[in-house]
Amino acid sequence: MRNKIEAIFRETAELHRELADLAPQIEVVLHAVIEKLRRGGAIYVIGNGGSAADAQHIAGELVGRFLYERKPIPCTALTTDSSVMTALANDYGADDIFTRQVRAHVKAGDVLLCISTSGNSQNVLNALEASAAAGALNVGLSGKDGGRMAESLDHCICVPHSETPRIQEAHQTIIHVICEFIEKEIST
Repeated sequence: MRNKIEAIFRETAELHRELADLAPQIEVVLHAVIEKLRRGGAIYVIGNGGSAADAQHIAGELVGRFLYERKPIPCTALTTDSSVMTALANDYGADDIFTRQVRAHVKAGDVLLCISTSGNSQNVLNALEASAAAGALNVGLSGKDGGRMAESLDHCICVPHSETPRIQEAHQTIIHVICEFIEKEIST
């Protein structure tokens, strides 16, 4: 057991070293998102399972505070309203739980941030289509090659790994980088 625990930590540390290679992509995403926010746009975040929790995490950091006190930054996780989610799943099916919400809230000038370790979640793909129709900026966090989601995004940050737990750990780090720079740039 100890050897496996040590191997997991080593693998995670190595992956985090590789994340530095994503800095140029992350910088491009940050510039695009910050521009939308400065022009009055908002961020909407979606994902399933652990990625839904990540969506809530980023919204909490931006609406609340990350490192220091400042004005709230408009960010909503479309994963949090259980009444809406269950009504949509019941009435339209799980593949459209985000689509209806995107149609209700996301507009041109906004950002839809999609988090999916595989990039193949149908409800995320459907939401991306609705967001593109609204004229929003579509960005995503994924793993491997970004899956089918990468084809529908304006920008995709793909963690170079194939295992969900390692991808999610990397997403947490990337989310913190995104929050830190959005907070710094929007507050100044």
